[in-house]
Amino acid sequence: MKKILLLSAEVPPYTIWAEVLTQKGYRVEIFPEIQEAGERVFFSLPDMILVSEGLHPELVKDLIFALKCDLSLASLPILLIVDPEKLPRIDWHEYFVDDFICEGASSEEVISRVKLALLRAERLADNNPLTGLPGNTSILRKIEEVIHDDGEWAVGYVDLDNFKPFNDAYGFSRGDEVIRMLARLLVNTVEFYAGPKGFVGHIGGDDFVFIVPLDVADKVAQEVIQKFDQLVLNFVDPEDRERGCLLTTDRQGVLCRIPWPSVSIAIVPVWAGRFKHYGEVAAVAAQLKHYVKKVPGSTYLIDRRKEERP
Repeated sequence: MKKILLLSAEVPPYTIWAEVLTQKGYRVEIFPEIQEAGERVFFSLPDMILVSEGLHPELVKDLIFALKCDLSLASLPILLIVDPEKLPRIDWHEYFVDDFICEGASSEEVISRVKLALLRAERLADNNPLTGLPGNTSILRKIEEVIHDDGEWAVGYVDLDNFKPFNDAYGFSRGDEVIRMLARLLVNTVEFYAGPKGFVGHIGGDDFVFIVPLDVADKVAQEVIQKFDQLVLNFVDPEDRERGCLLTTDRQGVLCRIPWPSVSIAIVPVWAGRFKHYGEVAAVAAQLKHYVKKVPGSTYLIDRRKEERP
C-alpha cells in the first residue's frame, strides 16, 4: 500500500481528496503543521508528498528544498498544491517539485496525477536496493550534466579492496553492513563539503561514485579514507583486530593472511570541453584505478595531468 503525506489544512477539498485516495487503496495522513510533517518524513518515509503552497509559503519552500537536497530523499515525488490564480507568478526554479495540482482540481484529476507521478517515479527510479542511493542511470545522467557544465567538477570512483575475502570470512550479511556504512559515510561527507551541489551514486556491489566541485575533492577523499579506516574496525572480530589481519584459506587450502577492507578512490577532474561523453570519464577513471589499487591500504589518486583548458 503506497503511503502519501498530505500537508494541508484539515478542511475540504483536502479531506475529500484524502478520502477518495484512501478508497483507491492509498494510505493517507494529513499534517497541517510543517514541522511535524518534516519530522514524520524522516521518521517514516512516505511514497509521495502532496503539499499545499498556501499552508505556509516560505516554510513549504524550505521543507521541499531540504528534502530534495537530501541525497537519500531526492527521488521522493513531491506535488505542490497551488491556487490556479498564482500559477503565472510562481517561479518553478524555487520549487524543487515533480508536479503540481490546482486547488480546484476534481477528485478524479487528483487520483490521476498521483498515479502518474508514482508511475513516473517507478520508471525513473534506479536506486540501489541495499543503500537507497541513485543507480547507474542517474549516475550516467549526472556525469553527462557536469561534462557540459561551465564549472569545474570532480568525479570520484570509489570501491573496496580485499572485500571478497572479508565476505568469505564473515558472511554476506556483515559485508552488506560495511557497504551501507560506506554509503552513509560518502553521503555525509559529500553533503558536508558540497551541500546540494554534491551527488553520490551506487554503481553496485562495493562500487560507488561521488561528484563534487573540484576544489573540495581532496578534502572529501581524505575524510572518507580517514573515517572508513576507523569505522571498518567495528566490523572486524576482536581476535582478528588484535592479530592485525584476517585468516582465510585460498582455493588450494593454503592459509592466507588478508588485510581487512580498505577504500580506493580514483578522482577525475571535469571541466567544460575536457570530455565529450561519459565513456571518456570512465576510461580515465579505469586508468587511475589501475594504479591506486596497487597501493596497500586506503588511498586516493586524482588525475593531475596538465591539459590545456579552453
